[in-house]
Parts: sequence; C-alpha cells; structure tokens
Amino acid sequence: MSEESVMGSKVKDLYKICCKSEWNATVAGAIVAFLSVLIMAWWRPWGAVGAIRNWGDWIIYGLNTIIGAESGILGYYDEAPAAVLGNTGSVIGIGFIAGAFISACLGKDFAFRIPPYREMVKAVIAGILMGVGATLAGGCNVGGMYNAIGNLAANGFTMWIGLVAGVLLGLKMLYMEMEYISWGDGGSATINLPGAVQNILAIAGIGALIWCAYTFVGLEDLDVIPSIFGDKDSDYLVSLGGILMIAAGLGYTMQRGRWCMVQGFREPHMTGDCTLAKSVALSILLLAIGGAVLKYAVPAAHGGDAVLAPINYVRGTFGWGSVVGGFIFGLGAMLAGGCGSGTLWRVGEGQVKLIMVVPFFAVANSLMTTWFKNFGPDEINLEKSGALGSYVYLPDVMGYGGTLAMIAFIMMVWYLVVTWNEDTNKLIVPM
Repeated sequence: MSEESVMGSKVKDLYKICCKSEWNATVAGAIVAFLSVLIMAWWRPWGAVGAIRNWGDWIIYGLNTIIGAESGILGYYDEAPAAVLGNTGSVIGIGFIAGAFISACLGKDFAFRIPPYREMVKAVIAGILMGVGATLAGGCNVGGMYNAIGNLAANGFTMWIGLVAGVLLGLKMLYMEMEYISWGDGGSATINLPGAVQNILAIAGIGALIWCAYTFVGLEDLDVIPSIFGDKDSDYLVSLGGILMIAAGLGYTMQRGRWCMVQGFREPHMTGDCTLAKSVALSILLLAIGGAVLKYAVPAAHGGDAVLAPINYVRGTFGWGSVVGGFIFGLGAMLAGGCGSGTLWRVGEGQVKLIMVVPFFAVANSLMTTWFKNFGPDEINLEKSGALGSYVYLPDVMGYGGTLAMIAFIMMVWYLVVTWNEDTNKLIVPM
C-alpha cells in the first residue's frame, strides 16, 4: 500500500471518529467540562434556559403586540425584550442547536422524527413543567445543577436531590403508561434526508457559524450597530462571536456523544446502566476544579484577581425552591425525553417532539420568571427576598479546598453507588 493510500485511510478513520461514530461517554463528558470552563473564562457560564426564556419573552411580546393590549399581558411585556442576536443566553442556545445540527448532518443522524399523538400531548405538558421547575430552581439541569455545582454553589446539590426524585416518579409513570394507556400510539413518521443533502447542510451550517462569528467581531469597527443586535455596545457584541463558537462545540459534543444528564439519573434505575452517570460525575468534578481556578482570587500582592466573580451562578434557591423546582423539572424532562441541554441538541437533530417542547418551556418559564420578579402588589423579587431559599457560595463556608474535597467525595460516592447497582440491580425501579 502506497504512502498516499495509507494517509487517505487515516484521514477517513479520523473523519469517522470525529463526525460519524458515537463518542465514548467519558470522553464526551470531559470535553463538555473543558468547554464549560472555556466559556466561563471567555465570559460567563453557559445554560439552556436563558436562551429559551428569551425566546419565550419574544413569543409573549409578539402575542401582546397582535392583541394590542395597552399595558401588556399581565401588565408586562409592553416593551421589546433583549434582542435575540444581542443576548448572551440566546446566542448560546443558537450556537448549541447549530453545533448539534452540524454533528447530526455529518453523522447522517438528521431526520424529522414525528412522534405518536400521545407524545405530542406529553411534549406540551413537559414543556410547561420544565419551565415552571427551572424558575423555582434558578435554572434547568445545566444552570440549576451542573453549572451551579461547577460554580461551587450549594443550590446545585439541592436541585440534584429534586431532579433524582422527579426522574424516579417520571420513570414510574412511564411504566404505568406502558401498562395502562394505549391511546395515541399512531401518527409517528420519520422523514429522512439524502446523505448528500445532509453533507451540504453540514457545510452550510459550518459556513454560517463562521460568518456569524466574524460578523460579531466586525461590529467593533461600526459607528452604528444594526438594530437586530439590540442596544448593546460593540465590546459586548464582539465577545458574542466566541460565545457562539464555544456553544456550538458543546452542542456538537453532546449530540455526537448522545450525552444527556437526565439519562445519567434515569438509566441506573431503569436498566442499571451507569455509563452516563459516571460520565456526568466526572464532568461535574472537572468543571468544579476549573470553576475554582477561575473564581479563586490570587492575593493582590501578587498582582492577581479572580477571572470570574464568585457570585456567578450562585442562586438564592438553596432551600425548598431548588428541591421542588428540581423535582418538577425532572418530572417534565422524563415526559419530554430530554433535559434542558438534551432538548436543544435533540432539536438540532430534528426531533419534532422536542421542537414542540421548546415553545411551551419558553412561555412557561418567561411568565413564571416575570411573576417571580414582580410578585404581589409590592412587586417583590421572590428570589432576592429569600422566599425560595438562600444564596450560599460554598467556599465562603468551607474554603476552596474543603469545597473541592466535598464535591470529589460526593462524586466518588455516586460513582460507587451506580457501579454497585449495575452489578446488583438493587436500585432498579420495578415495573
């Protein structure tokens, strides 16, 4: 075999590994952690609900405009929300879906998968539950749990407790549905696209991402920012190019690795498989180490300071808010078949059920968040008032070393429990 043919074979193997094969869960979890730390260092932690809420704000604002209500729906939404292309959360969501879409097309995984009628009804209920739960908990599984723990916030652990309980109830309900409900089994269909078309779409998606990133960077030299980017200054908007590309990397990685956090909670109790649970545990630990590095303030005598403010992603929901919110969100995620991040990357591969979940998730979260920020006649912010719980930054309680030691210990215990269960099936939820 000639040197050229050997090199050609290696290129094909590399393409298969990067673009077609399902990635190892441990590798995917490590990459997700790396990109999560990278986006924190670039600007801010990432999340799914920020994008979804911004889109919900626009849906309700649009309805308000059509209806023509003088003071807005519920007295609010009479002013345009933050621009979709000028809001960090929204840009993260767009990049995330774009990355998943490119991955799906390159791997020939993209197809419009239309669910049975019953799953469409579940999508509506799931979206509402996820929107309400994410408001109570201060974020979805990403911002309220994964990135909260990674940012050394106590509320991440209390949401975790609620998530597990909600997932277990959702699993039990799934078993009951399989046994007792037969309505709505019909209507499913799959619309596949030819491989050549998917290749073209993947190339177009890559080109669009690069063009958008360069467009953000080019705003630095403009005297007047186009209105589609909102009222942000050029320095703010220029940084969105990096946010977009890192978010695309996260979406690409999760789709390629079929990486879903809620599945990591579900599978140990459904099939006993602990592959994703171990991956999520490792990913959280790596993220927490990175978060500690970014938030630790080097003594001023050495000319240093924290890269990221310690308060970032510390929410005032350490208490009943994150537990109940996590429970409601976990139940909704089980009905949806995907968590906050899992919903977005499945949208990117054409899952119609998850496409249906997004607007109901968005509207419910938008309405709930607006209500919680303007509660009662005195318009009290429930989170800031302490009604949902408290703000607890763990290093303030036990120092950075103690916090990382505690997180490492909890992840190790989780690892041991799920691997023990994989061999014994003691924690399987019976049908």
